[in-house]
Amino acid sequence: MKRCFLQDKLNDLYEQYNRRKYVHPDPLEFLYNYKKIRDREIVGLIASSLAYGRVAQILKSVSGVLKIMGNSPYDYLRRTPEKDIFTHFEAFVHRFARGCHLAALMIGMKHVIAGYGSICKCFKIGFDSSDETIVPALTAFSKKIIEASDDCNPGHLIPCPDKGSACKRLNLYLRWMVRKDDVDPGGWNGICPSKLIVPLDTHMFRVCGRLGLTSRKQANLKAAIEITTGFKQWSLDDPVRYDFALTRFGIRDDLEGDNALIKHLDI
Repeated sequence: MKRCFLQDKLNDLYEQYNRRKYVHPDPLEFLYNYKKIRDREIVGLIASSLAYGRVAQILKSVSGVLKIMGNSPYDYLRRTPEKDIFTHFEAFVHRFARGCHLAALMIGMKHVIAGYGSICKCFKIGFDSSDETIVPALTAFSKKIIEASDDCNPGHLIPCPDKGSACKRLNLYLRWMVRKDDVDPGGWNGICPSKLIVPLDTHMFRVCGRLGLTSRKQANLKAAIEITTGFKQWSLDDPVRYDFALTRFGIRDDLEGDNALIKHLDI
């Protein structure tokens, strides 16, 4: 009974809040400005990598980066020499990230695109549809970006799942690029949404604890996988379906925070 009750509540939440009008303030909004997948996948990786800290600062940082890159981030990476990328972003600061970290990420993308044709094609090299989750592919992808950055180091902008991190920002990136609905723009074909992992941060971790999806003490990769498995009981083919709607209450002031979410779900 509780399972069916929660499924109805979650579906109601999805129908009510999984809409474009609830996106702002969210770095996802930057992806809507790019119709070409080759631009969108670059913007998505930059925006998701910087998606930590105060949301106002996130939007400011991402906006500043994209302004420098111009109308086509793909053309910017393809045409701009590495030394110029470092110069363009040497004054960049976003919390723990400095210009050298951002430039390293961009150089990693630049080399990956040159070598594989696109970020998507690079990711799919490590993807096996027989894998239970996206984790093996995500691990291989993370290592490829880091290796492609040569002697530079993107630092914490590109975490690696094999160290146990929930990799919230990378999983957020995959949600944006793999899923397609009123909110997530998609663009990457050939990857099943059923393989995705919930982008887990402390807010989502608390909510999922209230839903009874985890009893773990830390918001790490094991918890993210456990929570994703829990969501599959309600949405087997798309376990991250409810992520956007559930996280609105921690982002938008007009939705009155987690207390309103708890009341809505009756948990």
